[in-house]
Amino acid sequence: MQAELLDIRNHIAQYPPFNDMPEELLERVVSGIEVAYYRAGTQILELGQTNHWLHYIRSGAVEIFRRSGELYNRVGEGEIFGQFGLMMNKKVRFPAKAIEDCLIYKIPDTTFQHLWETDENFADFVEIEDRSRLRSAVSRREKSNELMTAKVTRLISREPVSAPTTVRLQEAARIMTDNGVSALLLMDESGERPKLQGIITDRDLRTRAVTHALASETPISDIMSEGLITISARSFIFEAMLTMLHNNVHHLPVMEGDEVRGVIALSDIVKYESQSSLYLVSNIYHQNDVKGLKRISLEVRDSFVRMVNEDANSHMIGSAMAGIGRSFSQRLLELGEEKLGPPPVPYCFMALGSMARDEQLVVTDQDNAMVLDDSFIPEEHDEYFMALAKFVSDGLAECGYTYCTGDIMATNPKWRQPLSVWKGYFTDWIENPKAEALLNSNIFFDLDGIYGQTDFTEQLKTLIVEKASGSQRFLTFLARNALNRTPPLGFFRTFVLEEDGKHQKTFNLKRRGTAPLSDLIRVHALGCGSRSQNSFERLKDIAKTKLLLEDDAGNLRDALEFISIVRIRHQALAIEEGREPDNNVRPEDLSPFERSHLKDAFQIVSNAQKFLRFRYNAGGATRNV
Repeated sequence: MQAELLDIRNHIAQYPPFNDMPEELLERVVSGIEVAYYRAGTQILELGQTNHWLHYIRSGAVEIFRRSGELYNRVGEGEIFGQFGLMMNKKVRFPAKAIEDCLIYKIPDTTFQHLWETDENFADFVEIEDRSRLRSAVSRREKSNELMTAKVTRLISREPVSAPTTVRLQEAARIMTDNGVSALLLMDESGERPKLQGIITDRDLRTRAVTHALASETPISDIMSEGLITISARSFIFEAMLTMLHNNVHHLPVMEGDEVRGVIALSDIVKYESQSSLYLVSNIYHQNDVKGLKRISLEVRDSFVRMVNEDANSHMIGSAMAGIGRSFSQRLLELGEEKLGPPPVPYCFMALGSMARDEQLVVTDQDNAMVLDDSFIPEEHDEYFMALAKFVSDGLAECGYTYCTGDIMATNPKWRQPLSVWKGYFTDWIENPKAEALLNSNIFFDLDGIYGQTDFTEQLKTLIVEKASGSQRFLTFLARNALNRTPPLGFFRTFVLEEDGKHQKTFNLKRRGTAPLSDLIRVHALGCGSRSQNSFERLKDIAKTKLLLEDDAGNLRDALEFISIVRIRHQALAIEEGREPDNNVRPEDLSPFERSHLKDAFQIVSNAQKFLRFRYNAGGATRNV
């Protein structure tokens, strides 16, 4: 191959849809190319004209317009245009104009037609728009992951074993032994049809019966667990995994309406889930001191990397990591109470930010607070809660969860207050919004009670839902803050990089990617009265209210998933290579596939921010990146 053609081949082979193309097809493309040069301001394609070329940009930038004259897209090096006309009677549907001096490789329509008919990846690429390509990429990844596609019913290997709630302790143990099960469902048979009332497990027999030397004739209803966590038979295995992690349960009854289809156990999921996150959680609760927890924490990164290598999606990984973080917090609170004695008044330990949203990764700090009972008297009770908060906070730091630089921790007296004070905080933030105050309190609108009187946080969620959705002024201020962080996409769809500091020539995938997304999703979620905390769940709620079109909500979901998974892979690779993981990425370290689809995702974020500004009249936002 001539040197000039080799240069052309090497360039186009870096970018989709040519990067995965068989060598013989790539050679055919290169051999038929014509080279054209267009000065800035030149019209390349006119609406309705006949066009016989697929255009590939070697250098420069081009604006693509709709038939109405509205700007549709900007494309630059390594991107193509003109494909839609070639598929529609060779007539230009999207006019194109050079906005920089451009060097263009023109691929003849005969070659285009051959590629379209013979190369499936090429056909997929040219047939669908940017957003659809992103959706396709996300969906292909999900389909390749069995946890995402397999229903929980696949794990049911036998009929459920049950007994009436009136059965005695010894008889319940005998039924479990005879049937070789680790959990027994207990049914209320007083009505027309038996109804699931409770469950007893091997662990319950040990901790509640044997330890307390209960008589064999003790009614099983005295020690059974009620208020059961269950899962629908239509749910996926990954949803079962997340439910177990979130609620720290080892058995899940599978329900079809009011009927019990079966019970799945932790061990059943482990057969499908090789990442060991559930085992890790179980081990956390077996540790008796901070040293033991610190030793276990060394396994967290290994678990994270295994999940990434198993192609788990970002929701699964984020939820698993948040579940692990909750478990560390919960065990530290248990150890703290053992050390300090029982709390003088009821309280709830509250997770904030990414842990509350189930979107935690390995690069994270601790964000938490305490909600105390209104009987709390500072002079009498705060010494205890300060000591408990410090024990937990120091323990989390030992386990790799760094102290919050903004001091949003329960060790700060401001964030260790009675329920009535917290209600006052949220009422003031919503009814009397101030830009700076909301900027510092955004994190409190992602909250989850993880220990103690979790009803306290449920009351706060109810208050937020009731007040936020009806306060346009609050939503406007919140929207303005959500516009402070913008995606790192320049005018010509190039990445905007940091210009100084130790992260020079990089962009931050959290600060410029996932954070702007979670910020704008939070505004819409509060606006439509959603109680959900997770960004994906919030998008479902938003779509139901028609605040966003279903397709727009789907685009945001795909953008969040793709940006998140690139961020996750970046951190996993750093861990595997023995480097400290972070959120800063160099464009040259990304694959052509990642670069192309990240641009699509960032464009979706940018468009969503424009709508946010319009929807909540949030003009005048300042850029703070």
